[in-house]
Amino acid sequence: MTKIYEAALERVALPTAAWDLTSFLENAKSQIQLWGGLLLMLLGAVGLVWGGVLLIKKLMATPQSAGQQQGWGTIALLILVGGALGTGGWSLINTIGSGGQKTLEDLGGGSVLVQTVSHVLTSGVLG
Repeated sequence: MTKIYEAALERVALPTAAWDLTSFLENAKSQIQLWGGLLLMLLGAVGLVWGGVLLIKKLMATPQSAGQQQGWGTIALLILVGGALGTGGWSLINTIGSGGQKTLEDLGGGSVLVQTVSHVLTSGVLG
């Protein structure tokens, strides 16, 4: 080997590639979270735009066609959920899921049930 090749080999740090199952699954998890978050953001943007379209259609409808339009609740939910998903994406869903996990852990430990029963007994609701 030449001296130039050896010197270049010493200075260039090649990336290390981990070919184990753990690295593969961690990379797959992060990639799926990225793609899923982008998909949720796209669906949120679509919901937001469609909610806006339905809102304009509802406001411009004649009294004869008012029965064929979407309800105000549907329009409001499309705009709210679409906006939340459009800006939050994966982080919003992850936060909601974390809150659900905390609730389930509290229910599984019995702490919520014990607090509720003690509240009912001390407040005099039963008698």
